[in-house]
This record gives sequence, C-alpha cells and structure tokens, in this order.
Amino acid sequence: MVLSLLHSSRLKYVSLGVLVVQTTSLVLTMRYSRTLKEDGPRYLASSAVVSAEVLKIFACTLLVLIENNFSFRAMNQLLKEEIVYKLTQTLKLAIPAGIYTLQNNLLYVALSNLDAATYQVTYQLKILTTALFSVSMLGKKMGLYQWLSLLFLMAGVTLVQWPADSEGDTEQKILSAGSQFVGLIAVLMACVSSGFAGVYFEKILKETKQSVWVRNIQLGLFGFMFGIGGMIVYDGQRVKQWGIFQGYNVITGTVVVLQAVGGLVVAVVIKYADNILKGFATSLSIIVSAIISYFMLEDFNPTRVFFSGAVLVIAATFLYGYEHKPASSTTIKV
Repeated sequence: MVLSLLHSSRLKYVSLGVLVVQTTSLVLTMRYSRTLKEDGPRYLASSAVVSAEVLKIFACTLLVLIENNFSFRAMNQLLKEEIVYKLTQTLKLAIPAGIYTLQNNLLYVALSNLDAATYQVTYQLKILTTALFSVSMLGKKMGLYQWLSLLFLMAGVTLVQWPADSEGDTEQKILSAGSQFVGLIAVLMACVSSGFAGVYFEKILKETKQSVWVRNIQLGLFGFMFGIGGMIVYDGQRVKQWGIFQGYNVITGTVVVLQAVGGLVVAVVIKYADNILKGFATSLSIIVSAIISYFMLEDFNPTRVFFSGAVLVIAATFLYGYEHKPASSTTIKV
C-alpha cells in the first residue's frame, strides 16, 4: 500500500513536470521562431500546421500498432473497421478537426504579435469558453466556485491586456498597439474554437467506445486535408515560389514536434493529474514563460497591472478546480 501511494505520488510529480515543460517549451519556441530574424523567407505557419498533423498521424498509428502487439494485420483491420466501415462516425470528426486546424493557425498569428507571457495568460480564457460550451452542449452544472473563478479570469485577462504607458515615438506606439490588437483577436478566436472543438470532441468520445489514438488519427486525416486546403488558398503563391518547407530549420522542426507530440503526451499523463495539479502546471508555465521572455527573449516588460492580472488568472485556475463534487460530473477538460 505504501509503495503504491509513493508510486502514485511520483507519477503526479512527473505529470506536473511534463505538463509544465510541454506547455512552456511550445509557447516559447513558437514565439522565438516567429520573431527570429533570418536572411531567407520565414517558414509558413500553414506548412508547420500540416507537418504537425502528419507527424501526429504517424505517432498515433505507431501507438495503435503497439496496442495490437505489433501486428500490422490486426492494426490494418482495426483502422478499416473504425475509419472506413464506420464512415458516418468518421465524418462527425470533420467539424472539430477543421476547428482545431483553424485554432493551430491562429496560435501562430497570436505568438507573432504577443509576447509569450501575455499570450499564456490570455489563452487561459479557454477555461471560460470550454465551461460555457460544456453547460450549453453537455448540460453540465457548475458550482459557485467555478462561476466565481470565471469572473476572476475575465478580470485578470482584462488587466493583462490593459495598455501600458511606453516610451517611444507615436508611430511606434501605433504599430505596437496594432500588433497587440491582432494578437489579442487571434487568441480570443483560438479560445472560442478551442472551447467548442474540445467539448464537441468530448461529446463524440462519450457516445462511442473507441481508442483515443484511432480518434486522433481520424482528426489528423481531416486536419491534414483542411491544412493543405488552407495553405493552398492563403500561401499558394509563396509555396510555388519557395516550396512547402521554406525557412525550415532546427527551431521550426522543434515547434512541429512539440505541437504534434505534445498534445498526445499530455493525453497520456493527464489521468494522473488532478485539477490542483493542472493549476500548478498552468501557474508554473506562466511564471517560467514570463521569466524567459524577460531575460532571454527580451520582448516582455512586466508592469504592476500585468502582475495583478496574472495573479487573478492563476487564482481563477485553482478556484475552478475547487469543487466538492464528483470529478466525472463537474470537471471540464481544458
């Protein structure tokens, strides 16, 4: 019994570490890759999204193969039964896949215009959108602490986005404000899309019993098609001129890997992490992002208003998970 408790406790701390590293490294690496000055053309966000989908499909296929004891025949039969023969169920995933593809592209836009710390705090609004969609689509009920946490969350994000007095000429201020506005709109759209797609996907998972890896393969296939379509429409000319993998380097490859594998890693370890642990992970990630943005990326100057807003958001994250009810009926995945 004691050994079991120690093992469980150790897994929780490992989960905390993985969540913090994955969340922080993806945001910081993506921000660095979008602001790095290069001689040639910068990599296309649409291309990175497509590459991540391909890698995710490959990773999930490998996991399905492992689940089937490395039997290619069994894996092939399973994928045919679940993807081809159950076409109606497969087509249902086109909606969240398309929204996830849009969301991933929006995150690149957001981190091209906002520093990592501001983005991290503002993106916690996905808690609000997920909660609202869960109430409206799944009929979930929220307690007093959860509603109170949403008020804290909105107040905190408002303070974080509050314009700060900065030195410099008027033209530079206008350009900076315009860039921040574009980033804010991108984050808000990403939060709405994240909330809806997450709840829609949760609803589908509850309706059918199927491997989460097979579901992710289905999402990846649709995401790949939507991603290719978006890349042709918005970046078709640049692709013709420089190719799909223009501007790719080690940093770009790291971003693609983190985006593709990161979500799968979190899906594995999240079962060991309760709401309080997720709150710690979010808080540590925000703090680490702020420190690295200030000292290494040098694109973030914290103010008292930002600090107050960040504290409110972190408090809201903890408060949202503080509910004395069964986790299955009150907890919302975010």
